Amino acid sequence: MPAHQPTPRSPWAWIPTLYLAQGLPFAVVNSVSVIMYKSLGVSNADLAFYTAWLYLPWVIKPLWSPVVDILRTRRWWIWTTQLLVGAGFAAVGLCLPLPIFFKATLALFYLVAFSSATHDIAADGFYMFALNEKQQAFFVGIRSTFFRISMIFGQGLLVILAGGIQSQTGLPKVQINVEAKPGVALVETLDLAQLSAGTLTPAVSPDAGADRGRAGKLRVTVEPAQIQIAPQSRTKAEVAALLGVVKSWNTINNFHRTRQSAGRAGQQQVGKSWWSRRVGAPLENFLRPHFGRDAAAESDLAGNLGVVTLRLTQPPGREIVVTPAFVSGDKSVSLAEGARLVFDDTNWNRPALAVIQLDPKLKAATRAVFEVRSGNIPLSWTVTFLVLLGLFALFGFWHKFILPQPAGDQPGNAQDIPAFIKEFFKTFGAFFAKPRILALLLFLVLYRFGEAQLMKLVTPFLLDAREVGGLGLTIGQVGWVYGTIGILALTCGGLAGGFVASKHGLKSWLWPMVIIMHLPDAMFIYLASAQPDNFVIITLCVAVEQFGYGFGFTAYMLYMIYIARGEHKTAHYAICTGFMALGMMLPGMWSGWLQEIIGYQHFFVWVILATIPSFLVVLLVPLDREFGKKG
Repeated sequence: MPAHQPTPRSPWAWIPTLYLAQGLPFAVVNSVSVIMYKSLGVSNADLAFYTAWLYLPWVIKPLWSPVVDILRTRRWWIWTTQLLVGAGFAAVGLCLPLPIFFKATLALFYLVAFSSATHDIAADGFYMFALNEKQQAFFVGIRSTFFRISMIFGQGLLVILAGGIQSQTGLPKVQINVEAKPGVALVETLDLAQLSAGTLTPAVSPDAGADRGRAGKLRVTVEPAQIQIAPQSRTKAEVAALLGVVKSWNTINNFHRTRQSAGRAGQQQVGKSWWSRRVGAPLENFLRPHFGRDAAAESDLAGNLGVVTLRLTQPPGREIVVTPAFVSGDKSVSLAEGARLVFDDTNWNRPALAVIQLDPKLKAATRAVFEVRSGNIPLSWTVTFLVLLGLFALFGFWHKFILPQPAGDQPGNAQDIPAFIKEFFKTFGAFFAKPRILALLLFLVLYRFGEAQLMKLVTPFLLDAREVGGLGLTIGQVGWVYGTIGILALTCGGLAGGFVASKHGLKSWLWPMVIIMHLPDAMFIYLASAQPDNFVIITLCVAVEQFGYGFGFTAYMLYMIYIARGEHKTAHYAICTGFMALGMMLPGMWSGWLQEIIGYQHFFVWVILATIPSFLVVLLVPLDREFGKKG
């Protein structure tokens, strides 16, 4: 009796889900983690430095690809690593309420990243074993499409979900109505004793404090909710003194909490490293006085100020982050202090201070409205990561049963490891023996030198308050602007780039692709300078930049195929992807540190300057004229 043969399975049953599962962890680990850490109060320098290291597993994944081939089938690795990724995401979500959440979640993200990189090795190898050459050619566009869909789901819908949960779990929103009105009394000093008792100097409106006396559920109260400020120029010393008192009050009462890694904090206590002493500190000392925000801010400190207090009506039983933000009116009115205030059971009955500042050039009456928002940020991200657990549990069990069992998908001979290792190093040697290998490596590492720095700071820029140079969007808005519309524009740019390259060849379009990829980065110089509050304008600027990036990135992807041509093209392409990840990791590490010193405007100017190496490396690389043309 003939042996039972497995029922053939349509590639449509597993390719879409396989590449959704491949792209989603990459999006969450490298992009969503940045948004999450930003919302949880981690500084730009820390989140950029530490999340840049999360690229490392994708950088070095070619080094352990032989282990995947030897130990088990690629089919087994696929569904197993999917379950591991789901478990890792669940652990991330459960660690968020912990005091050591930053260190704990970073460690878990590394485990997820290594599991995901291992999944990539197995999935790409399985794709070639399970399909014949004709099927591989047909489904290459399908797998790419579903990989892009996973990016939209991760950077868009998941972020929108987290933002929606935050808004639903937050306290009722409160408005601060600001009126610039000539003749209003100036705030000369702040009496800290009266502040502790709940009154403000000078006196506030007659109904101030009425809300606070009402019994009822937990909410934020603002005193005064209607504030008038004289558009009168004051000396920089006066304004600086008032701001200093307010910042000191908020710091002493623990309303300001900067979350950083224990490693960096410990390093500051024990002593600075050689790099910090010899390179970092001298560079910062040069950049800050010449390009830093401090120097630019000095000219803005002559505008008059008004002070409001924010309180909770009762102990919250948890940590509540309160974020006043500009919503409408004259942008000459801005928030100078109090963009992120943290309340808990230890400080709920003390007033936090927010300072409204007028532009020194403002002379006439005007109005603006600020909105005080709050939300359970750890809960929103915990729920989001538990959703990811459910998704990857489904992916794992689905692929365990639905993936075909191709005859060629067999584990290697573990008894012949020395021979395998010899072949492994021979493959690596062949890659580094390619003609003009130095120019090729420079291309792989430097082509996205500017973009790598930009990508780490886009979401912090969109989320940061306007008084520190950001656009003050909510997390849900960022999920829509950058994670949904931005990814759609990126995909359209990639499709357009692939179309023109197949028509005329990569060499004909290489320089236009480099230009179209990098010049739209200037959109962020405009956004940082003008700080528009029109959501459509912000979305269009991001979409233009992302379309250009997708169009120009086509050249990079095609050139990796060009480099990998030859006997070991699969292994050599994997090595190229490692250098591709390295080119994103290294520049991203210092981008947050640099931005915090020079501010967003100067940082985005630097990003444009940092694209110069991309143009230089394109001059160095060889390329056949007919490569990329559709046959």
